[in-house]
Parts: sequence; C-alpha cells; structure tokens
Amino acid sequence: MAISALHFYERQKLIISRRTSGNQRRYKRDTLRRVAMIRIAQRVGIPLAEVAEILALLPGNRTPTRQDWERISECWQAELDKRILHLEQLRDDFKDCVGCGCLSLDRCTLANPYDVLAARGPGPQRLTNETGNPCHPDASCRAS
Repeated sequence: MAISALHFYERQKLIISRRTSGNQRRYKRDTLRRVAMIRIAQRVGIPLAEVAEILALLPGNRTPTRQDWERISECWQAELDKRILHLEQLRDDFKDCVGCGCLSLDRCTLANPYDVLAARGPGPQRLTNETGNPCHPDASCRAS
C-alpha cells in the first residue's frame, strides 16, 4: 500500500501512528485491520466520512476484539443490503422497462402503457417502493 495513502488516512484521523526517535511512523498491529476495512469500504463506494463514523465506535484505548468488529459490521448491514440491491437492479433490471417515462424500449408499451407511471413522479418507478427504497419489479413492492 502506498505510504501516501497511510499518511492521508492519518490526516483524516482514520488511523494513528506513533513516531520513533528518528521521526519514522510506526503503526500498531490493529491498524492493519482498520486499513483493510477502509480499503474494502472504499472499494464498494462507502464515503470516508461514513468509514470515520464507524471507526469512531471502536475503542481507542485497546485493540478491538472480535465482538467490537462484529458490532461495527452490524452498523452497515442495512446500508450494504440496499447497495447490493441497487447493484443487482443495475445488472438485472435496467435492460427492461423501469418506468422512468422515456418509453424508448419496445417493452415500455407493455409495462408502462401511455406512461401511466409518470403520475407517481420522476425516476424509475418500477424499481422503487413508496419510500424510494429499491425493489425488484417482480417483487411486487408496489402495484404497477
């Protein structure tokens, strides 16, 4: 991993280091786990501000235990499930009519005749429920 990335994470207060007498940075062993979590979160598009909020829940005065890691992992469960569903929609459902009002696909006239879904508002009406959360069109999360 690039040293500049570690320095950046430190400036963002995501990790901490101690300095040697020669002014070299040294990281404790549990910092490796924090860095791994940061990198995985970034890979799936979680903003660093959200990562910082979660890492702040870890104890600062001791090495986090397995229970600590499980506790903070549970904090992301619902958000990650929503992200997974969004990605599945992009992969599986966007090739068909999503009720966005464009009526550009030949299937739109079957799934959204005369753009009746436009009355519900903008956006992919067949892919969201009343609260704007994602759902699959075949899950009948709201009547078409």
